[in-house]
Parts: sequence; structure tokens; C-alpha cells
Amino acid sequence: MSEQSIAPNAHSVDSIPVAKTPEGGYKDDFPAAILSGCTTDLIAGAPDLRGFWEAFEVSVQGVPQTDHGILGSIQRIEQSEDRIVITSGGVIHDMRCDGTEENGVNDVMAADFKTPITVKATYEDGVHILRPAGMPIEVRRWREGSDLVWDYGGVFYARLKQVGSPGDVPSAIKPTGKEDRK
Repeated sequence: MSEQSIAPNAHSVDSIPVAKTPEGGYKDDFPAAILSGCTTDLIAGAPDLRGFWEAFEVSVQGVPQTDHGILGSIQRIEQSEDRIVITSGGVIHDMRCDGTEENGVNDVMAADFKTPITVKATYEDGVHILRPAGMPIEVRRWREGSDLVWDYGGVFYARLKQVGSPGDVPSAIKPTGKEDRK
């Protein structure tokens, strides 16, 4: 979509400042969508991961987990052009998928909300790939049918179901109980 075809009062991804995790994480105050109002198309090769997602299945080394901390967790994924914003677990990771550290994630780790992290982001063969600087892992997200698949560098593998769209009001989205999972 060309810049001229953007609807009035809409924003391009370049007009929206890069979002950062607030000090100490966002806690219970799930932040508003960052890219709302963007009407530009995704770049060629980008998987459409947009939505609110809930983890309903987690495995570690191929073994299903019934009490893993990721089960039931929610993440919002927003996308426009080559930009993707993943909001989950107290962090807001806002990046361009151009393979550079400069435009990748430059924020904090979800583990403690203060350790700096730098991550290159790309779209490769329909997969969103994160490569943290100085770490020999890749975090990958892709679609399989209606599910989102999340491979956290071999530490765990999760399947997520869509429970809303990126623009939904977070308080209206409630994690489903175990009995509602696939």
C-alpha cells in the first residue's frame, strides 16, 4: 500500500515512536495497542501473527506440560509493514524485522524487567525469528492453521489460540480455563 493510499487520520509505522517496557514491567495495566490506526500492509514474506493469543499447549523436550507457567498466558501481537510489537509477560518488545540490532528489540528481559536485551528480528520463510545478541538461540513464531506456534529456542514449544484481535480492549479478554483448551 502506498503512502498516498493511507486513510485520513491513519498513521504509518514510521510516525509512531518505538514503544518500550515501563520500568518494572507493565504489571496488571495491560498497555494500549501501539500500532492502532496503522493501515499499511505487511511486507512480503511476513506471516500474519496479529491478534491476542493464549497458550493452550506447552511441551518441553517433546513432553506435554500440564502446569507450565506459560500455559494460559496471553500475548498481543501487532504488525504493520516490517514492524511487529509483542506485548506479554510485563514487556513490550517493539521491533522492525530488518535483521539489524539497531531496529530490533532494544529493551529489557521479562525475567527481571531490568536486564538490557538486544535482539535482531527477521521474517524468514513465513516465520518471525528473534536472535538475541550473545545468545546461541532463536525464538520463532509462525502459524499452523488457526494456531500460533511459539518455539522458545528449544526451552519450550507452545501452541496458542486466538482469543481476540490486536485492537480489542485487554480487560475484555480473559484467559480460558483448562476445560476450554483444545
